[in-house]
Amino acid sequence: MAPLPRLAALAALTAALAACDPGPNDSADATGASACAGDPSVPIGGAFELVDTSGAPVTQAALDGRYALLFFGFTHCPDVCPTELQRITAALDRLAETGADLDRVQPVFVSVDPKRDRPEVVGDYLSLFHDRFLGLTGSTEQVAAAARAYRVYYAIDGDPEGDDYLINHAAMIYFMGPDGHYITHFTAQDGPDAIARRVGACL
Repeated sequence: MAPLPRLAALAALTAALAACDPGPNDSADATGASACAGDPSVPIGGAFELVDTSGAPVTQAALDGRYALLFFGFTHCPDVCPTELQRITAALDRLAETGADLDRVQPVFVSVDPKRDRPEVVGDYLSLFHDRFLGLTGSTEQVAAAARAYRVYYAIDGDPEGDDYLINHAAMIYFMGPDGHYITHFTAQDGPDAIARRVGACL
């Protein structure tokens, strides 16, 4: 049976998302002005203090005025993380093909593995994906605070004192508005074309 803290975290995430998401297909295909407006009543997103791949401090203000595609993961992730980052990369490529202004959307990768994912490690990892990615990491406390703000569950699977552990974590791509409020999220059911359509409708 899952530990109570894990159940509580999963329950909180489920409740937060249930209030705003009709399902991956509906959210990916939504259009119109309301589809591009963040919902301040949804408790996902908020202030954070992290560092980028050069070690410079970064706060929520870095995303102000732009849409964001934000994913929490870790560089040692064997499958889910590279798959999700590649989906974001492919979606951005699709948008570029349509002539969309990519300066208006910021892809973001936040590491939930502060022990191993130092700034330079995150930078090397993201070089494998789209060159517009903003990579963020930080101290254990900073990462935990950012994850709480976005209602992201994560937990070490293995010996945290070693270097060969995995991390169980939520695997959703958040689509956030220029005001920092949650718009929707994408799951594995939403391919690059669906993500590009949804984001492109707002650009």
